[in-house]
Amino acid sequence: MSFLELLKIEFMKVKRSKIVPLIFIAPLLVVSSGVANLSRYFTPEYTNAWSAMFIQSALLYAYYLLPFSMIVVCVMIAGRETGNNGILKMLVLPVSRYALPIAKFCVLAFYLFMEMAVFLAVFVIAGTIATTTMGINETLPILSLLKWCIGLFLTMLPCVGTMWAITVLFKKPLLSVGLNLLLVIPGILVSATPIWIIYPYCYSGYLVSCSLHDFTVNSNIRTFSIFPFLPVAILIFVLALVIAATQFGKEEMK
Repeated sequence: MSFLELLKIEFMKVKRSKIVPLIFIAPLLVVSSGVANLSRYFTPEYTNAWSAMFIQSALLYAYYLLPFSMIVVCVMIAGRETGNNGILKMLVLPVSRYALPIAKFCVLAFYLFMEMAVFLAVFVIAGTIATTTMGINETLPILSLLKWCIGLFLTMLPCVGTMWAITVLFKKPLLSVGLNLLLVIPGILVSATPIWIIYPYCYSGYLVSCSLHDFTVNSNIRTFSIFPFLPVAILIFVLALVIAATQFGKEEMK
């Protein structure tokens, strides 16, 4: 069985799950509240309204709501195998045991991408309504919004990879959810310390915080530096996938 066939099977498993409605909840909540709160201060002369609305909406979303939703998605994807000894049925298929968790992570990454697309769509709709209502004549900066959303997606990958590794290691949902939540909560505090670079749970939030700083001081010098962030993030991401691949189904194979 090829990896593409395995990937197709994994998507079929979650086809009737409630993951799709779930990924709409966080974007709808954070965008509607963020844009609504900020738009009250808009005037027709207001400048950089789109940037202000995005940062206002994305700050809470990146630190908490997006990670929280991904934790639930991790558990829902893993739960497809833990029930009725489904993992044993998968392990007897003519496919590498290491390929199974990687295929599941690809499904997880796909839903992360979908949630970012939903966030962007909801934000554009809410932002358009807010600027039109307040009489602000500012062009929709679609390229900048896409850049921000892509940045959120990429910086979330190491976090999601770590979440997936924890979900594989701790098969009981209560343990994996509890540990992941425990690691998400202090993310905003860790981002203000030098050790943020080794703490993937704060990456996306740190990116938005840097954008907020750049927006506030109106400086051309960006506070978010690619190096040494990129090699560290890649190392954490790869290590998390290796742990997930090597530990998935290990007990069942004994």
